[in-house]
Amino acid sequence: GKRKRLNSSVLYDSDESEDSDILVRKVFAKRHCIMDEDDSSEEQQLDKNCPTEKVSTNKKQKVFAKLKELAKQRATRRSCSSENCEDSNGEADTEEESLCHLPLTPTEGSETDSDSMKDFIVEEEEDDDDNTEHVKSNKQPQQKELNTSNSELLAYYVPHLSRCDHYIHFKRIVKAFLINAIDDTFLSSLYDGTRQKKYAQDMLLSLHYLDDRFIQPRLENLISRSRWKDRYKERVDCYPDVRIILKNQKNVSCQACELNRYCKFNVLLSGKLYNSRTLEADDFMSDDKQVLKVGVVCANRTRVYHNLKHFKYKLYVDCSSMTELDSDEDEPVKDTVERLFSQLEDSGWIQKRYNDLEDYMNDADSFQDEK
Repeated sequence: GKRKRLNSSVLYDSDESEDSDILVRKVFAKRHCIMDEDDSSEEQQLDKNCPTEKVSTNKKQKVFAKLKELAKQRATRRSCSSENCEDSNGEADTEEESLCHLPLTPTEGSETDSDSMKDFIVEEEEDDDDNTEHVKSNKQPQQKELNTSNSELLAYYVPHLSRCDHYIHFKRIVKAFLINAIDDTFLSSLYDGTRQKKYAQDMLLSLHYLDDRFIQPRLENLISRSRWKDRYKERVDCYPDVRIILKNQKNVSCQACELNRYCKFNVLLSGKLYNSRTLEADDFMSDDKQVLKVGVVCANRTRVYHNLKHFKYKLYVDCSSMTELDSDEDEPVKDTVERLFSQLEDSGWIQKRYNDLEDYMNDADSFQDEK
């Protein structure tokens, strides 16, 4: 019968002589997976087909041991890919005609790897050392130019993130109050977004800075640490003028915290109600007054709270009085504001008012808890 082709890569010689039992090994181009089970089955087929042959058992065992070692070595060097393992039977005939090249040794592989890496390695040029000093000399001025340009861009596009000195904020506020004292629609146009020029946006930023950073956090701290009733706080907020008068001491209920205290101070509240943004005063019940009997702690807290609460309005009133004393109707508003602002700055009036604001903030920060 026709002999069945085996997948094994080992073939035997068909001579009957004992000396001709030489193992002939063919290496295929892609088939190099040697299976031990195929070898054992091949041996059984040879024994059945050739009963007259008597092959030495020791010799076969040695040959099979060598084949196993060779298979292990080849398995470690090369792995069988899926494409090679799924070849069709038609391709096998052409594969048998060509011999497989042996895999590269580790030394050869490392050489090829190193050669392939040369394409990815960029060697330094000899002129780099000559250009090092030139690069270092040009690096610092370029870095300074970048830093200045970045800071200018940050201040222009994101003004809330740009740092500004507190006194600069204060001077912007004074100038805005001088403008509004002449043109009473200026502050309202700032808050409603009508004015979009840079100087107007800077003034609006400084006004928010004064309210949100300087004044409001300290007012909230003073209230949270006190026992004031809401009714007393609302009265202090509504009246821009206050007088604290020492009177005879009486053991009565304090009208600020409603606790029994030895009250010896009268708090006299008066003035017109005004808008906290536009600072426009309301003439309704302009002569209304409130007199409240409080203890010593509540009297001191009222003084600190009131000075900080109504500082912005008092500053605006003072700026308005400056424009009334020195104003020229024929002069443009911009020129009048610049002239008055220069006079106030040269005389030290702006610096003095800024010092007053710092004193009020320090008093609020250092005020102790109520005992």
